[in-house]
Amino acid sequence: MPRPIELRKTPLKKLPEAHDQVQQAAPEATVELWAFDEHRIGLKPILRRVWVCNGQRPTVVVQHRYQWLYAFVHPASGDTQ
Repeated sequence: MPRPIELRKTPLKKLPEAHDQVQQAAPEATVELWAFDEHRIGLKPILRRVWVCNGQRPTVVVQHRYQWLYAFVHPASGDTQ
């Protein structure tokens, strides 16, 4: 069996060629292209000024309130996961 092609190192312009190579390497398999995206939703902490004595470092408790969203999309059909 031929060595798998790493698509991360392949430029986007050559993606159809890489798809054809993978399909030819395994003709019995179904080869699909999926797109992936990630996004952070939420609030980023805001830096504020705090009163402290000279020579001391201020300590402030901050709550990070965000969640990561991951999405997979099949461009040809519009299916999502």
